[in-house]
Parts: sequence; structure tokens; C-alpha cells
Amino acid sequence: MAVSLVFALHGAVTGNFATRIPWIDDHLDLSTAQLGLALAFAPVGAALAMPLASRVVHRYGPRAAVRGLLALWCASLALPAIAPSLVLLCAAMAVQGALAGMSDVAMNAQGVEVERRLGRSIMSSLHGMWSVGALTGSAVGVLAVHAELDARVHLPLAALALVALTPPACRSLLDVRARPDEEPPPRFTLPPRSALLIGAVGMCAVLAEWASADWSGVYLREMTGASATVAAVSTTAFNATMAATRLTGDLVARRLGAVRTVRTGGALALAGGLLVVTATTPALGTAGFALLGVGVAVVVPLAFAAAGRVGDNPNQAIAGVATVTYTTGLLAPPLIGGLGELASLRASFAVVTVAMAVMILAAGVLRERGGDSRVVAAGGSGQESARPTHAEATDS
Repeated sequence: MAVSLVFALHGAVTGNFATRIPWIDDHLDLSTAQLGLALAFAPVGAALAMPLASRVVHRYGPRAAVRGLLALWCASLALPAIAPSLVLLCAAMAVQGALAGMSDVAMNAQGVEVERRLGRSIMSSLHGMWSVGALTGSAVGVLAVHAELDARVHLPLAALALVALTPPACRSLLDVRARPDEEPPPRFTLPPRSALLIGAVGMCAVLAEWASADWSGVYLREMTGASATVAAVSTTAFNATMAATRLTGDLVARRLGAVRTVRTGGALALAGGLLVVTATTPALGTAGFALLGVGVAVVVPLAFAAAGRVGDNPNQAIAGVATVTYTTGLLAPPLIGGLGELASLRASFAVVTVAMAVMILAAGVLRERGGDSRVVAAGGSGQESARPTHAEATDS
């Protein structure tokens, strides 16, 4: 429950911020290119900072690291609203991205540890709780916009409230301690090769996710002649299927295992991609994007879980997978747009469809292997005990 609350709080920051982007745009009188530049600093900051996360977790302990990084991430919600210029907005977004990425690594490591102790899949549900938090934050933001509340008031107040909720949410987190003889990780380190392979599977899913989230509406309007309302419904359908599938995805993962779950989802996503590419009506295109959402929803959570089982330093491996996926998220929208400009949006989503086939073929790298022998202190007790391990799964 504590980890679920942490994921929801993390998502609530994103949800609140997203609703005030138009206000920031108008307030600073930015062009489309300038706004895009500022927003791009967030994933850049995340990609640069995430390799540092394992060092922070090792130095301060997992519980304290999550509590501190999450509180800073919540507090950073106020920064974009008070930035007086484009340069400072870019700096604020870079700080936001760095804190978002580092807290993301730390909380996913917590999720992996809880999953190990329970002996069953929970990562998909945790990421579903992130979506619930984002939707809740968006609802608060919509109310603030409707009440014509200045973002310089709304975002700092929301930041203050979320910071206040962080300590009680983190109180019952596990405190996974390294072995006494374990060397601290380098201040900045590259992830192991195995984590990069896992990250490649997540990269395929994130390519489809971000491409669909950003371009589905435009695709339907240009390729199928859909109205603006229908195009918006398509984007909503994609996000809704993503959230619903993540909340229920663990049931499938427990029954099928990570590899079969990703391959089954990949088959659905492949069918969705083919439907999108060949769609001549808005209904078919919307159905294709919905299938893409269902198919890729659980892949990234399962990739984080698999990374947590790699090598002697799970935090380092998780940071590697997070870096790959965040970077892909940065590159996906301009890649789709650039290819669409050179050829067509159908060609762009044909590339996404091919990525789904690659994801199916590469899913074997998520196969579960045996655990390690680090030490765990139960949440709040301060007493250390040997962490229980569970039998190796029979994933195929």
C-alpha cells in the first residue's frame, strides 16, 4: 500500500503540471517551438540524472532516498509557474526531469523489492496507480483552471500539499540494505549489458506509447478525416486502455509469466498497429490505437521488474532501463513527426508496428532468474533480517 501511494503521488505531480502547460505558454508568450524546447529539457534532465540514483539510494538508504527524492519532485511542481523567462523555464524543466527520473528509479526499486517479498507480480498495478495519480492530479488541475486560479497560486499550493503527504506515504516503505561488504556504486555508472537488453524491450513499448499518445489524434484527422472530437476520443481511449490494463495486468502476468505476457500483449499491439496503418475510417483507427494501448501497457512495468533481478546492484539496472525508456520517450514524438514529414504518418506507424514485432521476438530477456542475498530491514522497525527468496519462475 505504501509503494502504491508513492506511485500515485509521483503521478499526481505530472497530472497537475500537464493542465497548466497552456497557462505557462500564454504567460511567457512562447511560440510552439519555444514551448517544445522547454518541455524537451525534462527528459534530458531525467536521462542525465538517473544514472546517479543508485548512488543516492546506497548512501541514504532506500526509504530515505524515496522520501527525499519524492518530496523534492513534488516541490519542483511550483518551479515552471514562477519561471519568469524561457531560459529559466528550461532550467526549471531540467530540474523537474532530473528529480522525476531519480525518484522514479528509487520507487521502482521499492516496487521490485515488495514484489520479491510477496512472490507475485505487482509492478503493473503499481504503474496503474501512477496513472490513477496522474488522472487525479489532472482533475485537480481542471478544477483550478475552471475556477480561473492563477497557476502561480495553484501549482505552489499543490506542491505544498503533495510534499506534506510524502512522509506519511513513505513511512512504511521497506529499507533494503546492501551487504556490509558490498562496494558502493560509482557516482555515475553505465548500466550492465543485460539491463540494456531489457531496456530495448521497454524501448519498443515506449515508442508505441508516446507515439500514440502524441500523434493518434493528428493521425486520425489527417489519415481518416476524423473530426476534432473523434480525434480527442481516440487519445482518451488509448490512455484509458493503458490505465485499465495496467491495473489488471498483474493477474495476467502471474498466470502467464513475464515473457508470455509481453508476447501476448505484443501480438495485440501488432494487430493494433496493422489496424492503424491500414485504417480508412476513424472507427478502425480508434480501435487500432486502443489495441496498441492494451498491448504495450504492462511491458515497461515488467521491464523494471526484470531489471531489478539483474546483477548485484538492482538500482543500477533499473536506472539503466529507465534511462533507455525516458530517452526513447524524448525521441519518439519528433521521430514520428520527422518521418511523417518525409514520407507519411502511415509510414511512421508502420515503423511502430515493426517495433511491436521486435518486442515479441526479444521478450525472452525478461525471463526471471534467481534472487540475491542482500539484507532487508522491514519498514519502520529498524531490525534487519535475511530477505526471503522465491523459486525461479518457469517463464518461457
